Amino acid sequence: MATVGFIGLGNMGGPMAANLVIAGHQVVGFDLSEQARAHALQAGVTLADTVKGAVVDADVVITMLPTGRHVRDVVLGEDGVASHVAPTALVIDSSTIDVASTRDVHEAMEARGLSFVDAPVSGGVSKACAGTLTFMVGGSDDAFAAALPYLDVMGANIVHVGAGGAGQGAKICNNMLFGTTLVATAESFALAEKLGLDPQKIFGIITSSSGDNWGVRNFCPVPGVVDGSAADDGYAARFAAALMSKDLRLALDAAGESGVELPVSGRANEVFADLASTEGHLDASAVIHAVRGRS
Repeated sequence: MATVGFIGLGNMGGPMAANLVIAGHQVVGFDLSEQARAHALQAGVTLADTVKGAVVDADVVITMLPTGRHVRDVVLGEDGVASHVAPTALVIDSSTIDVASTRDVHEAMEARGLSFVDAPVSGGVSKACAGTLTFMVGGSDDAFAAALPYLDVMGANIVHVGAGGAGQGAKICNNMLFGTTLVATAESFALAEKLGLDPQKIFGIITSSSGDNWGVRNFCPVPGVVDGSAADDGYAARFAAALMSKDLRLALDAAGESGVELPVSGRANEVFADLASTEGHLDASAVIHAVRGRS
């Protein structure tokens, strides 16, 4: 079994680290949040007081951080991962960040002779806990092969998409589609309300017809339709609206850099930005609030 340094033990990183512990790995974790640290300790993670303490003896380092700036600082900063990790170690970044930052980190790690993959995830907290996440991986064939045994512990669908940065590209393409269809789903239910239609019947029609989509089945925006939905729990976040807004912005940034116009996703981004500015802590399915507000 390996020693795994894990930086970022929050809602996603915490369960991922816990699954590595269950698989028999020694996991040494670091996070600034006392709550995250406490949960990780209960799951069997050994806590470090610094990034250096988490990675200095690690065979593998995994980072799960909020933004590209955080990844640059933690991985490449003066007292970061690259300064303290063993030359033979593999670094896996599972954050969802911009493609440009990811490519920059790949180049910097390659220049230092360190092995690195970007491996963002999809599936949310429930699949992180179950160890059934989807990983979209960018990096060399050798780095992917080295990462696979660890990703297999945390995920059920591991896809090597291509070279450095390809994992992030695949993730934002997927989440761009999810966010856009979720806005359209909310619009559908909002219109149905105005037309006096029963939302349960509309759900049944959509899920058995051409409008069927993953968002309506897993993020139905109307209470009383899907048992256990966030809408039935006051829109307590399964996947926060602020994170959905972030992912749409990342997609639009990548599109701008690539010269691709995204008129539909651009409008979806505006709707989620409205929601994130006031209710970003709520679940992404609360986007129906923003849709109703625009009506």
